[in-house]
Amino acid sequence: MSETEERTGALRARYGAGDAAALDIAWNGVVAGLLAHRTVRAFRPDPLPAGTIETLVAAAQSAPSSSNLQTWSVVAVEDPAAKRRLSEVARGQRHVVEAPVVLVWLADLARLETLGRDRGRPTAGLDYLETLIVGVVDAALAAQNATVALESLGLGSVYIGALRNDPEAVAELLGLPPNVLAVFGHCIGYPDPERPAAVKPRLGQGVVLHRGRYDPTLATAAIAAYDAAMTEFQAGQRMPEVGWTQAALERVRGPESLSGRDRLRAILERRGFGLK
Repeated sequence: MSETEERTGALRARYGAGDAAALDIAWNGVVAGLLAHRTVRAFRPDPLPAGTIETLVAAAQSAPSSSNLQTWSVVAVEDPAAKRRLSEVARGQRHVVEAPVVLVWLADLARLETLGRDRGRPTAGLDYLETLIVGVVDAALAAQNATVALESLGLGSVYIGALRNDPEAVAELLGLPPNVLAVFGHCIGYPDPERPAAVKPRLGQGVVLHRGRYDPTLATAAIAAYDAAMTEFQAGQRMPEVGWTQAALERVRGPESLSGRDRLRAILERRGFGLK
């Protein structure tokens, strides 16, 4: 396969049919790997090779960190009983149990709080929403670096935002101190070839790319095309064929659609976060 054919195929998979394949993008192995990313929810039972978790953490620690505060930590969960409990929090998602390892990425402000207390230094800046946002962003950047690394090693993964359904239960299970929040889980393992995952289409660049100023007008035709691409993807993955718009709007219809996460602010306050 030529480079042009490879690029065209990757763009069609990422954006669906239409003009996306004609996008003028630079091409190399790193870009090809990023465009080939897919969510893996079916894993072989094989354990990860020795040193894999350490490799992923090294990659994660190579991500940017705001002011080098490094306000994240990660817990590697391999115990079957602990994974079952995490699956219960995530409303029974079976891949949480099937994956050999679940990484739980944390926004961790406790480390700086402890350092300040031990050294008699004030840490009132931890009591502000900004610092929690720093921790969440740091954790997300670190986890995505780990995802790129694990895919280069032939592994697959899926993020589990549903751990935020009950942050207090996760904190109890993992022994998290105050000022530490489980931002999301991350199931990791070798993809099961008997249950392959496909590349999920994304919104066209005409919807998300703004040049100079934000354009508030909806690219109606592009969204309609994306709905068609998502419906085709859903059919191929034996999922309900509802497209993107219907599924996305259902997810944000109200607090009842947030799976308990509408209580997150009160939970954060109980967990010690200031949120000023």
